[in-house]
Amino acid sequence: MNDELSELYQELILDHSRHPRNRREMQDADRAVEVYNPMCGDQIKVFLKLNDHHLADVSFTGVGCAICMASASMMTQAVRDRSETDAMDVFDWFHDLLTAEDPPPLRTDLPDLASLGGVRRFPMRVKCATLAWHALRSALRGDVPQVSTE
Repeated sequence: MNDELSELYQELILDHSRHPRNRREMQDADRAVEVYNPMCGDQIKVFLKLNDHHLADVSFTGVGCAICMASASMMTQAVRDRSETDAMDVFDWFHDLLTAEDPPPLRTDLPDLASLGGVRRFPMRVKCATLAWHALRSALRGDVPQVSTE
């Protein structure tokens, strides 16, 4: 990755961290799941409002590092208005982007998420970037309302 692109990605992550999109409690959520990473203290709660198997609204609350907050913010934008199936496909792609030995190609419909791809070089930070996503997956599956990374 060239220096200009790396700097642009860092700016995007900082912007989402400092000014998170969709950071709010959703009172009328159909599903909500809270996740916690005891290794670093990140804690996120993801809220979903469904309409005919589509994510009509997605939001989150919580505390965490810049990567965790930025990832949660980007996630809400990436999956809103998608079907539950499409949202799971985005989860799978993003998870593979950060964890697969051979990461998938970048998706043109998810340009902001590419900025988090570099996290894969820092294994201790992958959980920070994927924490909100695991809450999303649990909410989509209708799993238990509280999950830990341990």
